[in-house]
Amino acid sequence: MVCAGGGMSFSKDFRAGLLDIFPIMIAYGPISMLWGTYAASKGLNPYEALLMSFGVYSGSAQFVAMDLWQQQLPIWLLIFTIATVSLRHVLMSASISRHMKGFSRTKASLLLFWLTDEAWALMERRAASQPITPAYYMGVAAPLWPVWFGFSFLGAFLGRALGDSTAIGLDFAFAAMFIAVLAGFWKGPRTGGVLVASSAVAVAAKLFLPGAWYIILGGIAGMGFAVLTWREGDDV
Repeated sequence: MVCAGGGMSFSKDFRAGLLDIFPIMIAYGPISMLWGTYAASKGLNPYEALLMSFGVYSGSAQFVAMDLWQQQLPIWLLIFTIATVSLRHVLMSASISRHMKGFSRTKASLLLFWLTDEAWALMERRAASQPITPAYYMGVAAPLWPVWFGFSFLGAFLGRALGDSTAIGLDFAFAAMFIAVLAGFWKGPRTGGVLVASSAVAVAAKLFLPGAWYIILGGIAGMGFAVLTWREGDDV
């Protein structure tokens, strides 16, 4: 009887995670196709694009890598830039690990590979009202991975046949998805302050600094604003 109840609970939590992530899965298709097309234009064949999406699994890092791919930069600079872009995953992992009390250390370590910006945002929102279970985590995080590498392969395979993706606004899908994710965190003016501080510093860094420092500096600015304006009992 316990096993049956546990199975029902797993199924229910997994379904809940799947339903929460489903709208983002729809957006993932065109975004990953866009990256696949971009990778093909830089010289990667469909199988190389598939392997990169399968193993790296970081949209922003992969787009930055493709920007640097043909610039004949030293390999250490390419690695450093990608590592800088990916530093946010350290912060997200630290944040979400607070809510993974029911996970074994091994299970948590393995599952964190599938932690994306979007999955992190949904799980943080859920954690505010109920616990995150392994089943919910898998329901939210796991489905995005095959969508990402599958559509990356498709985009790279079709390549130029897709035409200019910017002409139909496909390049805005990435930004639109993150705007929708951020909207779910709105809790009042202080949330707006965090977003404004983060975006203003990120834009300035993008304009005046080389590389991908705008991602890290924008995040630091948002956290700094939240810390400086925090009062006991506040909830950003």
